[in-house]
Amino acid sequence: MPVLRTCILLVLIICLYISSATAKEATLAEVISTVEQGYGNLQDLQADFSQVTTLPGLPRPQKGNGQLLLRRPQKGAAQFRFDYKIPQQQIISNGSTLWLYQPAEKQVIIASTAAMLQSGGNLAMSYLTGLGNISKDFTPSFAKPSRDDKGNYLIQLAPHNPTPALTLLKLTISKEAVEKYLAKNSGSISFPVVTSIVADFNGSETRIDYSRIRTNSGVSTKSFEFSPPKGVEIIKQ
Repeated sequence: MPVLRTCILLVLIICLYISSATAKEATLAEVISTVEQGYGNLQDLQADFSQVTTLPGLPRPQKGNGQLLLRRPQKGAAQFRFDYKIPQQQIISNGSTLWLYQPAEKQVIIASTAAMLQSGGNLAMSYLTGLGNISKDFTPSFAKPSRDDKGNYLIQLAPHNPTPALTLLKLTISKEAVEKYLAKNSGSISFPVVTSIVADFNGSETRIDYSRIRTNSGVSTKSFEFSPPKGVEIIKQ
């Protein structure tokens, strides 16, 4: 029996050694391709999110959570919707018009989506509409360390044209998605982002963790229209 246990132990050690020796560490280019190619297949997205914003000079971070919807039509701008449970508010865009509804203030702000994206106002997550062009729009690098404790990849993206709302974007990319890319040489997971951190000009950081991710399930265009409730103040910008 001692001999048998020794043999089994040796076999396990050999298997572990082979597994670690054959595991391939992805290059930065391969991680970026995992995101870009996967995102190229993304038609729509549904996900839950939790958000933490850290502001300089404030001891307590601002926290929120809700549900995200995103749709990428074949033609035209991407459509998105953030339904916050905490704090209660909605940010909705049909690709051209954007609505920011704050029930507590009984107020709806209506603006051009393009203008709002350009100014960065209230849209620290607007990068979600353009992850298919990382190589074109950002200078990427690995973070230090380059992996988290679950083996996911950590990258940093410096925008070529930074805005007050986005000076640096940090992404956690799914280990599973990268491994599938390495195995097939194609991005098969349409949204491989686990966590995002947006840093702005003032030193604030907004971290968003994504969960219950569903892709290409046929999100309706009706989800991206909004009719202001009666009795609310409408502010057009």
